[in-house]
Amino acid sequence: MKATLNGTVIAEAPKEDLISIEGNWYFPPASIKAEYLSKTATPYTCPWKGACQYFAVKVDDVNLPDRAWSYPTPYPTAFDRVGQDFSNYVAFWKEVKVA
Repeated sequence: MKATLNGTVIAEAPKEDLISIEGNWYFPPASIKAEYLSKTATPYTCPWKGACQYFAVKVDDVNLPDRAWSYPTPYPTAFDRVGQDFSNYVAFWKEVKVA
């Protein structure tokens, strides 16, 4: 599967390497092209996943703040709920096409 913005691939991995959580596909850290993401200071803590790290997605002249996110250190109980460790996996909001 690929995550793309304006035709630029931001992440790519086989579907079996991704994790689906609450309708969002999370890409493994090694599949992310970090040059297109930059951390933002937006705070959020999910009640069951833990503290979230948001990223701006920037491709060419398009800069979309907080359109990607990950959980660097999820709560241990979240692993049981998801079925595996999803630390640092990255998901994208709707402007980034995932298919």
